Amino acid sequence: MSSIADAVAKTAEQNGFQLLSSQPLTEIDGTAHVMTHTASGARLLYLRNDDENKAFSISFKTPAADDTGVFHILEHSVLCGSDKFPVKEPFVNLLKSSMQTFLNAMTFPDKTMYPVASTNEQDLENLMDVYLDAVFHPLIYQKPTIFQQEGWHLEVRPLEDEPLEEAAGDARAGLAYNGVVFNEMKGALSDPDSVLYDALSAALFPDTTYRFESGGVPESIVDLTYEQFLDNHRRHYRPDNSYIVLYGNLDLERFLGFINRNYLAPLAAQSAASAPNPLQLQAPVRALGVRKPMATAPENAACAAAFVAGTAHDRRRVLACDILLDAIIGSNESPMKRALLDAQLADDAGAFLADAMAQPFAVIQLKGLRPGKTVEDLHALVQKEAQRLAGGGLDRELVRAALSHAEFVMRERNFGYPDGVLLSMSALSGWLYNEADAISYLRYDEDFAALKQALDEGYFEQLLRELVLENPHMATVELVPQEQPEDGKLKAALAQMADTMSEDELAEVERQEAELRAAQDQPDSPEVLASLPTLSRNDIKAMPAEPPCAMADNTPIPCLRHTIPTRGIVFAYRYFDLSRLSFEELPYATILAMVLGKLDTAQRTAAELDTLAQSKLGNLAFFTEVHEDALERTSYTAKFVVSVSCLSENIDCAAELPDEILLESNFHDYGKIRDILNQKRVTIEQGCTNAGHSAAMARVASYYLPAAVVREQMGGMDFYFFLKDLIEHFDERKEALAERLQEVAKRLFTRDGCIVSFTGSDEDFQRFWAMGPALKLANSAVAARLIAAKPTPKNEAFIVPSDVSYTAMGYDRRLFDGPFTGVWMLVSRILCYDYLWNEVRVKGGAYGAGFQMTRPGSMRFYSYRDPHIDETIARFEGSGEWLSAFAPAADEMTGYVVSTVAGIDTPLKPREMMRRQDAQFFQHLDKELRERIRSEVINATPEAVRDLGPALTRATDHRMICTVGSKELIETSAEPFTVIDLFNSGN
Repeated sequence: MSSIADAVAKTAEQNGFQLLSSQPLTEIDGTAHVMTHTASGARLLYLRNDDENKAFSISFKTPAADDTGVFHILEHSVLCGSDKFPVKEPFVNLLKSSMQTFLNAMTFPDKTMYPVASTNEQDLENLMDVYLDAVFHPLIYQKPTIFQQEGWHLEVRPLEDEPLEEAAGDARAGLAYNGVVFNEMKGALSDPDSVLYDALSAALFPDTTYRFESGGVPESIVDLTYEQFLDNHRRHYRPDNSYIVLYGNLDLERFLGFINRNYLAPLAAQSAASAPNPLQLQAPVRALGVRKPMATAPENAACAAAFVAGTAHDRRRVLACDILLDAIIGSNESPMKRALLDAQLADDAGAFLADAMAQPFAVIQLKGLRPGKTVEDLHALVQKEAQRLAGGGLDRELVRAALSHAEFVMRERNFGYPDGVLLSMSALSGWLYNEADAISYLRYDEDFAALKQALDEGYFEQLLRELVLENPHMATVELVPQEQPEDGKLKAALAQMADTMSEDELAEVERQEAELRAAQDQPDSPEVLASLPTLSRNDIKAMPAEPPCAMADNTPIPCLRHTIPTRGIVFAYRYFDLSRLSFEELPYATILAMVLGKLDTAQRTAAELDTLAQSKLGNLAFFTEVHEDALERTSYTAKFVVSVSCLSENIDCAAELPDEILLESNFHDYGKIRDILNQKRVTIEQGCTNAGHSAAMARVASYYLPAAVVREQMGGMDFYFFLKDLIEHFDERKEALAERLQEVAKRLFTRDGCIVSFTGSDEDFQRFWAMGPALKLANSAVAARLIAAKPTPKNEAFIVPSDVSYTAMGYDRRLFDGPFTGVWMLVSRILCYDYLWNEVRVKGGAYGAGFQMTRPGSMRFYSYRDPHIDETIARFEGSGEWLSAFAPAADEMTGYVVSTVAGIDTPLKPREMMRRQDAQFFQHLDKELRERIRSEVINATPEAVRDLGPALTRATDHRMICTVGSKELIETSAEPFTVIDLFNSGN
């Protein structure tokens, strides 16, 4: 044992733990130490490296035994107060007051995870303390209202044309279910992908936990009793069923001692509850031709074939299956996807590996299944193509490219989470099922090396045979759209319940609801709030240094040079000026971005391009974006962006391949272009159903902001209407489309209209320019012609197949207020985690709500998976009055300041830092802005916050509103919306 391992073993033993293993882990530039807590049986993994963004997580094995979503409701509920911290919403209080860089909780099919991260060690200890007390000592045993709020409860609702006050206690009154998780899952299960996945999982695993929806099915959620809820907590939230991860550069003795002394040692002395739910393996089954009805639009017809890949213990095989799927179905030119698209079975085809479970499985899916086509057609074609590929038709260069790309992605490790949180999640992909696999999903160097060698030995051909052709464990499922409302059974049951209830029983429902509302309205006392650990303004460190960024000297094209450590990765962005296009031409820029890289060029086929990009580049992407001017509200900068990243040794490809695609693409492959257009339509439609708040926020901004009008033309509702019309008339317009794309490309892709942004070493910078990137582009002075349509308030409601709504309200602060200050950042946090959290989420039952203020000036409210529209709008409108009366205690105000500054200082990955600096450049934001705003946050007072209340009222008085969601909610709203059935509109 090394001296480091000896020291760790000694520290572990002194604090109640036993060190089981210590191993170097080059993938994290550190060491992995696996331990167990001697007295309680808790497991602990310490991932030691020099990362200052430290992390802690505790997870529990929680296999569902039904569809009630009990573990999802528990995930929410334990964060609603604990013995040591009896505040109503400690989770929200931490969001308000800590330096967290990540704070959340997550329910998976077989586990529940509570991760936190912070750059401040005291803050991490505070977060860990609150989370440990929450999971082991929650207030759910003393407060049934927590279960009612987060899970479900009954409410008295008036019958049509009857005031609510007259409905209470009336035997003729109606009933309704409400609850945060109940409403969240109504929204989640409006997603065809989620419903299809659940049906596949149930077909593959009819005898194990994976046949259940761990998040909960609404009609089953309401069957969950309070007693069952508590029993599941007792049996599962216990040390011997827990998995703890510590990560980063932290004081191990301090953290082990704290965990042992305050939680694990005392809990070990308690008598154990009965056993947790079992997590078993499913014996092979073949379930073919399963039909799953769903109330959704006909366009959402879909089907899939799923194949169990093995067990989580075989990490290398699981990784190989993921790589194989990417190679054969990862892009339009991958052989199996091309076969599926050419067969015209559906609008789109794709594949993914469902992992982080005991028996990972591969899914091959069709979206937008066409009339007359069935899951049997999919299965037959998959079998036929797999037979061809496994029999010698598999191009090993495709697999080699997929291997290279997977390795790049693992090394970049840019998945939107702090590394410590991501690694905690990855560790559980093996550790949860086998004590020996605590770090098997953190290692990948050896696996990639072995797979590269096995590639030329026929390994992947044999894997394809075993996975698809010879697999005894598989299922095929077809999602069948129907018109009957998804919640019809619930409504019928509620109607019957209301009809049979006596006046006394209805009065009891009303009493319980009133009790819940009273609990929600009761503020935490100063004494209770004082129980939470806090930081002071003195804990705020100096602002992290901003990496240098400036225009480079002596480059043939203007270049924004970033100096950001990237560990051998190069990032290069080309920004082309979209002002050379007219407003009416902007949709074609988006179409151009969609097709580039997916069509033949003069030198290579689309398949060859795809293989080359996969093998040599980390990413190659084309997209459009708009930057609002920070000083002038009517000004903006619209760009066509070409993004590329690679390892240093492949910089020649990063410099040269984009030019080939930009200048030599063939726009006359109409079949491939049609496929791409249909795929984009499906993506937009599902996005509106699953994340309608994004669409509503973008749309409402177009009512008042010129830059947002341009965004809508290139990617919002206006673009969607353009796209649908183009698809419907494709055959008659395809030749004109090819000519238009060629013309747009010629006008856009010029040297004088380009700015390059580069991140990488000095040596890579010199090598990049030596390759002559963009020097093949012509110089072509083209006059600016982009004049956006004038913003017009429309107040639209877009009907999509969903049981919930997403509502946005917005306005431009610059129309009546002064310059942006740091106080607005405080206001955003205060509204999100106090007023809107309590009013829209807690009381209204929405899954989420928020307020955003951009630095240029756009302010927007939004709700997410919301059972209301009018009530939510009223709450948005009440925000100004509430803010004007904001009177926080000193500690509360300090918490807002500390947490807001921490948000400003959050560490960024190299790509995100580069993009932030690019945006500041195009928005004409001065380099001192962040420091000035940060200082304004630190020095802000409650008076300064209150002074912005009237600005909110003035904004909401303009009543610029957009909603996306349920037909029933929209049609019963009193708002005078212009109603558009999105999928069936002829706009």
